[in-house]
Amino acid sequence: MQNWTDSIVGERMTVDREFNQRIRDSALTSQEWGLIMTATEFEIENADDSENARIVANTEKVPQILPELENVRSQMQSMGGAPERSNRGGGGGIFDSIKGALGLGGSGGVNQDELERAERLTQEYADELQSHLERKGKWQQVRVAYQE
Repeated sequence: MQNWTDSIVGERMTVDREFNQRIRDSALTSQEWGLIMTATEFEIENADDSENARIVANTEKVPQILPELENVRSQMQSMGGAPERSNRGGGGGIFDSIKGALGLGGSGGVNQDELERAERLTQEYADELQSHLERKGKWQQVRVAYQE
């Protein structure tokens, strides 16, 4: 099943370029998006049904990398990079930062808003990838390759 993704590397690159504007419009940086995509696997649901087959984003590993997104943000801020965005959620303030650094703050769980945002964007990407493959006449070939 993994070989099917190797056969569409060029198509993924095209969709990546087209999807860049969507990422710029989101609350994520390109580095954060890259981490999320690294943790995302794409599968074809109902691959044996040509009418109902669709690419889905398997994001079960994304919660594991969400803490790393905060590290990326901290590094960018310390280098004078992108300012913190208010729509990212979370509290803030120096006391929250210090408590977090000491392991005393928050619930220690996954930021649900951030996880939902990542899941939504990765599925939008999967939908765009499938639409692109359909426009190029490659969808059926990819769907069959997935089943092998």
